Amino acid sequence: MRLDPLVPRDTVDAVWGFTDFGGFIECFKFIAQQLRGPEDYGRITRWMIEQLTEQGITYAEVTLGAGVVLWRGFDFDSVWKEIRSAQKGSPVDVWWNLDAIRQLGPEHVMEVARIAAKYVGDGAISFGIGGDEVRGSASELREAYAYARDAGLRLTAHAGETAGPESIRDALGIGAERIGHGIRAVEDPDLMRWLREERIPLEVCITSNVRTGAVAALNGHPVRRLFDAGVPITLNTDDPGVFGTDLTREFEIARDVFGFSEAELQTVRDAAWEFRFVR
Repeated sequence: MRLDPLVPRDTVDAVWGFTDFGGFIECFKFIAQQLRGPEDYGRITRWMIEQLTEQGITYAEVTLGAGVVLWRGFDFDSVWKEIRSAQKGSPVDVWWNLDAIRQLGPEHVMEVARIAAKYVGDGAISFGIGGDEVRGSASELREAYAYARDAGLRLTAHAGETAGPESIRDALGIGAERIGHGIRAVEDPDLMRWLREERIPLEVCITSNVRTGAVAALNGHPVRRLFDAGVPITLNTDDPGVFGTDLTREFEIARDVFGFSEAELQTVRDAAWEFRFVR
């Protein structure tokens, strides 16, 4: 993606200098507003595949902000056509999680669920919600999740990032099979026991959680405590361009900052494969 050359550099630096979740949302919106149409989605898909290939990644389940596409006023079918065209001949097997903006409410989330259902068997593997969990309770979205499940989609949800353990419980209550972030589970031993015994994985994004202020400092991130408690975790990038990271870097942080051994990192890699949605 190329930023509009008319956007002043100091504006870009200010937007990228966020220190909390609200600032991240504004940065995310700023970036989305630089996308000028479906063709740009094709361009960034090709760029993403190049980045994944350079890291030696051959399989990925990637979140596409379908709700953002609607928010921008683009025709989703045209966007999807460009994305799928960009995947042709890719050395990376990419599948898509179509994501709704939870704080826009049940009608919006259902609209995204219906769109996702159209593409079951054509690259869409799952449906989920992102955005501001404080302003959009998962418990209000049960109907959309049931619709997506019945259409053959697997289910995810961002939860337990900026809201507490109850947000994770709400997401599990409407059928989420994997939890994006989920780090606040560390505050609730009973919830951690549930996640461990039911083998429900958390998609942990260390750098993201520090940049958004979900944790106060890197050395305070609970990734080690979650892993040691037996909670299944995978390591992820969230939005790599926004957070200035990639999957290689996230594994390096787990090793260098949190003391993960190579055997433990292999357990994390194995979990990513175990909990993939495409079989």
